[in-house]
Amino acid sequence: MAHLVLVRHGKSEWNELGLWTGWNDVELHADGKHDAEKMAEHLKDIEIHLAHTSKLKRAKDTAAIILESLNLAHIPVHEHEALNERHYGIHQGKNKWQVKEEVGEEEFQNIRRGWDHVVEGGETLKQVHDRAVPYFEEHILPQLKLGKNVLVAAHGNSLRALTKYLCKLSDEEVCNLEIGIGEVHVYEFDNEGNILKSEIRGLNPNKGKI
Repeated sequence: MAHLVLVRHGKSEWNELGLWTGWNDVELHADGKHDAEKMAEHLKDIEIHLAHTSKLKRAKDTAAIILESLNLAHIPVHEHEALNERHYGIHQGKNKWQVKEEVGEEEFQNIRRGWDHVVEGGETLKQVHDRAVPYFEEHILPQLKLGKNVLVAAHGNSLRALTKYLCKLSDEEVCNLEIGIGEVHVYEFDNEGNILKSEIRGLNPNKGKI
């Protein structure tokens, strides 16, 4: 038996400002560091053996704070761009709420949560799925089958893509999926790589509002 732990990075400086961050490599906000410490509190009963993060600082720092809080700063941490946030193209760096006023509710939701909605110069969630899932299958799933407990610290959209795969969500269902800051999504696996059960610790009632 093994545990897969998925966490979205803590609040970043651009989350605080309501900006679409994407591939911009911004710092954690002071609140984000506290978010990471709180996530660690939800993981005291799971001994993490190794971790995976994106190449972006906000995810790497979140993982580092969690592991340090659990006295596990010595374990291996693997970084890969396959776990990076979605690239928002022409909307990257813009205030999402201003964009909503400009384009209207329907287009805003398509940009923000759509499965295969094209954004000029950016990625769709489907494209994020097509890079994140192969990485999971090649580098993370084999470790789970060996009984290793794995932490993945990544981003709202790369985690939505992985959750679609893990939970067998339809294209329509994933459009309504939110991964909240501060939440800890825990999956229990058997040695064949099958999910036995899952839970969300530290459910964020304000998910989707930043």
